[in-house]
Amino acid sequence: MTAARMLAVTVDCHQPDLLAEFWSAVLGSPKTRTWTDSHGLTYRQVELPGGPALLFQPVPEEKTVKNRLHLDLAPVELDQRAEVERLVMLGAKVIDDPADDPWVVLADPEGNEFCVLPPR
Repeated sequence: MTAARMLAVTVDCHQPDLLAEFWSAVLGSPKTRTWTDSHGLTYRQVELPGGPALLFQPVPEEKTVKNRLHLDLAPVELDQRAEVERLVMLGAKVIDDPADDPWVVLADPEGNEFCVLPPR
C-alpha cells in the first residue's frame, strides 16, 4: 500500500507576504516561492529542507478562535528564553508562559499560536 506524503502545512491569512517573511526568518529558511492559482489568489510558500512547506493562503475572513493546529518549535542554537526573545524581535507576541509547563505560547504577526519548547 502506498502512503500519502505531506506537501505543506497551510495557514489561512490576510498577508501571505508578511507571514512568509516572518516564518522564513523564524525557521532560517530563506527559500520562498510565490504562485497564483486559477482564481487569481497569490500564495507564498516557505520551503523547509526535509519537511513539508509552510503555505500561506490569502482568505478574507478574520481569525476568530484558537488554532486547531499549531506548530511546536525547539531552538537549535539558543536556549529557550533567548529563542523566545529572538522571535519577539521578529514580530511574535508572547501569549502565555505557564510556570508548570515546559513551553511558551507565542503568536505570529496575524495571531496564529505556536509554542517554543526547550532544545532537544
